[in-house]
Amino acid sequence: MISPQKHLSKTDPILKKIIDTIPTPEVISTNNVFHDLMSCIIEQQIHYRSTKKVFQKMLDAAEISLLTPDDFPDLERKSFKNVKLSAKKYETIANVLDFWETNKIDWTQLSDPEVKTRLSKIKGVGPWTIDMILLYTLKRPDIFNYDDFHIKQIMTTEYGLNPKVKLKAQMKEVAEPWRPFRSTAFRYLLDWKYFKNQKSAI
Repeated sequence: MISPQKHLSKTDPILKKIIDTIPTPEVISTNNVFHDLMSCIIEQQIHYRSTKKVFQKMLDAAEISLLTPDDFPDLERKSFKNVKLSAKKYETIANVLDFWETNKIDWTQLSDPEVKTRLSKIKGVGPWTIDMILLYTLKRPDIFNYDDFHIKQIMTTEYGLNPKVKLKAQMKEVAEPWRPFRSTAFRYLLDWKYFKNQKSAI
């Protein structure tokens, strides 16, 4: 079977340049949907992509390495006083806790649509967050979030897209040939932005 890198390089010369230039993006997954979901809610970013490390600092203060529903009271008691969270975030956190209390799910056994259906039942958990769980926690191979702010920026620049005219439709047209490895393309594009920013800072 062809590798994601070979498929993307063969179908897209811009991605080929990126793949040939930067290291392969690596994700060391927690394999813990609850942990990563809380990261997305609290920090508005999954911890793999975070630069502020708010969630990690909260875990460190509570002496927790991998957050579970059983450990959550310790996190709340030791760390919440040091961060400012909106009422909406508190509500979403409570909804996640309620969901986990009444649902015992082996997420690895669910298809992508099934994961989306289950998580979308939690009020406050939106499509972007669900896609981050699929991309980084469950490491599904063909996930692409067209509403991600950074991805919009990168694709507009690299592919010369017009951000004022149906940008998502343009992005989908560019990304269609990347199937079934759109997750790999997503991670390469994000790392490419980081690489360019680092290079310009030197």
